Formats: sequence, C-alpha cells, structure tokens
Amino acid sequence: MPASSRSLLLLAGSSGFLAVALGAFGAHGLKATLDTLGTQEAWRTASLYHLVHSVALLALAGWSAAPAPRVQLIGQMWALGIVLFSGSLYWLALGGPKLLGPVTPLGGLAFLAGWALVAVTAWTQKRA
Repeated sequence: MPASSRSLLLLAGSSGFLAVALGAFGAHGLKATLDTLGTQEAWRTASLYHLVHSVALLALAGWSAAPAPRVQLIGQMWALGIVLFSGSLYWLALGGPKLLGPVTPLGGLAFLAGWALVAVTAWTQKRA
C-alpha cells in the first residue's frame, strides 16, 4: 500500500471515529448544555460535515488513478476544512469566543477547494 494511501486511511479512520464520537457526545452528553446555549444545530452541522469529509477521505485513499501529489493536496484541504469549519463550530457551540466566527467560512473554502481539485483532477485525467 502506498504511503499516501496509508496516511489517508489513518486520517479517515481517526477522523471518522472522532466525528461519530463527537456527534454522539453532542446528542447525549452535551444535550442540556447545547439546548441551553441554543447551539444544538451548530453542533449537528459540525458533526455532519466532519463525518461526510471523513468518508470522503476514505474514498480518496482508494483513488489510484489520480496523481499522488494531487490526492495528498485534496486530503490536506479536506483535513483543514474539518479543523477550521467543524472545529470552529464545535467551539462556538460550546460558547467559545465569537471571534472564531470568521474561521468557519475559511474551513468551508478549504472544503470547496478540495472538491474543486477532485473535479479538476478527474477532468484532466486521460480518458481510457
């Protein structure tokens, strides 16, 4: 298995585990706190995007036709998006400082950059 695939699988597995754990923790362990703060929806959004991009990282690890440097860049963009987008939403949902608000869209841009790179990579690949 190529080192880049192994790295992506490790990232996908640990990120997916954390996404499920945080989603469950928000739904059960933090329910009262999130309800009091009115941030249950922000937590759900964070865990949804976190989990979706963890699964996307898993799929990316198996994309053998794409150039390895491009695959790594896509993975880095999605990982950055998870940290910035989901991470800032988790933090804000727990009552973190509102100055983190501008970080969330930066994470969204990282997600978008990763998806745009998927499309560009697929478009520029040689057809069989």
